[in-house]
Amino acid sequence: MGLGAPEIILIIIAVLLLFGGKKIPELMRGMGQGIKAFNDGKTEKDAAIKE
Repeated sequence: MGLGAPEIILIIIAVLLLFGGKKIPELMRGMGQGIKAFNDGKTEKDAAIKE
């Protein structure tokens, strides 16, 4: 019950229609920054626990 190729293509088309081609890089950049901030926080927490 996973996602196959047709479902993924349909999702990509829907995202392109909703956000347009110019907004997608901005969304991905924001997502990348969020993931980086999460990982930095996790690393700081792990360092604080080890001390």
